[in-house]
Amino acid sequence: SAQIADLQQKLLDADNGDRAKQRWDSIATILEAKCALKYLLGELVSSKVQESKLQSSLSQSQASCSDVQKMLMEERNHIAEVEAEFQNQILVQEQQHQEKVNQSSWK
Repeated sequence: SAQIADLQQKLLDADNGDRAKQRWDSIATILEAKCALKYLLGELVSSKVQESKLQSSLSQSQASCSDVQKMLMEERNHIAEVEAEFQNQILVQEQQHQEKVNQSSWK
């Protein structure tokens, strides 16, 4: 039954596509041509508005992505600085410990 429903839907879609093509092919009068042109211009305006909205959304997303990348780089740099400071502190602690060990062994 699912296959039958799928086939019926495909037939309806094909039929609708054929009807639309026949409708465009059967334009015979100036009035029909004007109506078709009006419809097409409306679709063009709608498409342009949608394109503009999508372009704006894309620009906002790109700006947001750029901000996040900048923040990520700043965090990576901060982590590298903290890690370098930590390594330096470890080195200082090891040197102090070694000095204490050396002083203890001289006594």
